[in-house]
Amino acid sequence: MVKTQIQIPDGLYKRLKRLADEQEWSFAETLRRGAELLLATRPMTDSPDATAWCLEPPANTRLLKDPFATDDWRLDANLGTDSQDLAGD
Repeated sequence: MVKTQIQIPDGLYKRLKRLADEQEWSFAETLRRGAELLLATRPMTDSPDATAWCLEPPANTRLLKDPFATDDWRLDANLGTDSQDLAGD
């Protein structure tokens, strides 16, 4: 293990120390667990096991027209109708 020194704001230190006491962990164990959680939820992009995120291609919805073409698209979506049909267009 590597021994290091860090600076933590007083409020954060108090909250982490309280968590450590409640869980019966050492303060160092609390910080290690926090670091592991951070790395698990935010993998580094340069690591070989991290895959680059890319946007999936759009789904083929087979729509015949743009559902957002009118200003009443919210009404159409909620009623399941076409506001142009209601207006007689």
